Amino acid sequence: MSILAECPICRNKQAVKNKKCKCGEDLDQAKRGQRIKYWIQYRLPGGKQRKEYVGSFEELNGYSIEDAQIAESKRKTQKRENRLLDIKPDVKMTFDELTKWYLNLESVKALASYDIIKINLNKFNSIFSDTIVGHIKPADLENYQARRLKQGKASGTVDHEVGKAKTMIYKAFDNDIIGGDTLKAFKRVKKTLKPGSDVRDRILLPDEFKALVGHSEGHTKAIINMGYYTGMRKGEILNLTWDKVDLAGRMIQLEPEDTKDKEARGIPVCDELYKMLLSMPNRIQGSSEDNHIFQYNGKAITDIRAGIKRACKKAGIEYGRFIKGGFIFHDLRHTFNTNMRKAGVSESVIMEITGHSTREMFDRYNTVDEGDARKAVKQLEVYFANVTQTVTQNEKSDKKETG
Repeated sequence: MSILAECPICRNKQAVKNKKCKCGEDLDQAKRGQRIKYWIQYRLPGGKQRKEYVGSFEELNGYSIEDAQIAESKRKTQKRENRLLDIKPDVKMTFDELTKWYLNLESVKALASYDIIKINLNKFNSIFSDTIVGHIKPADLENYQARRLKQGKASGTVDHEVGKAKTMIYKAFDNDIIGGDTLKAFKRVKKTLKPGSDVRDRILLPDEFKALVGHSEGHTKAIINMGYYTGMRKGEILNLTWDKVDLAGRMIQLEPEDTKDKEARGIPVCDELYKMLLSMPNRIQGSSEDNHIFQYNGKAITDIRAGIKRACKKAGIEYGRFIKGGFIFHDLRHTFNTNMRKAGVSESVIMEITGHSTREMFDRYNTVDEGDARKAVKQLEVYFANVTQTVTQNEKSDKKETG
């Protein structure tokens, strides 16, 4: 049994006596600054090694070496009494306490979806906040699903809430915070949404796009254009910074950490998008403290639903995921794929640009290079030019008929 010190830089857990971490951090200085987290390490009967964060013990400070020694002493006593296997944190931990532990993890805080995770777990806590985690049974979770559905929530929304709770439970199990019985309860709960029932086929027609953009406010208009001309996901667009944009080379370069599928990809910039980006007031790097492309009052935009909803109402377009024929921002991604296909771009090139594929699907095609991507966007520009010409001719024809 031993006490471990966690490096505040690389998170490596090591012997307390170490003065310097392999990453170069001065551990002695970090201890004086109370930046070191302490863990205790021991083996359970059967040989399995277990680590416990000192801060998970009731009334103990995870940054105190004295408290770490107290935690170690407690476990030594339990080991002598053969009671180590009786230790199950989920026997006394409430769902709210587990949520606070999970949301405080640096790896979770770094997620782009952190705010969404927090909202979903808060929904769950409205029912299970004071419930001991180990006491939650499959029937309780099924009752939660039924209650939310009865409140008028969509199946996808309910599954999303339960899914976020499941992810937290898996993380807690991997860190020995909950036992197998609790994990089993969450694993047994089935989704309420039938497979394939949430597939969307809504695309934005050329005249609808023209009307939507025409009735959009400044930053909303720019973001809609970015979605329409690139097929990028909303999160990828809102988090886009100027250092990812090569205007001279007319490419947007996303790194693995920027994408949902954790794969880097290059997105070509068409003429319309190039003109828009070139005219943006915060284009010159350093003109603002925030390097995000899409800003409002000097701060990065985090939500555009209200702006899109207003634009849809003015343009006469139904808005909403659960309204028949309703439009949502993600439909621009499907619209881009459809427009590229109609423009004659091969599926392999489309998938490479959008990152909209499984690994197996990618393996069926040859490697797509930057030249293919540039050729693809040229084909798309020709397609847009033809569509614009057709729409304009139809408008002129309608005016003649009504005149």
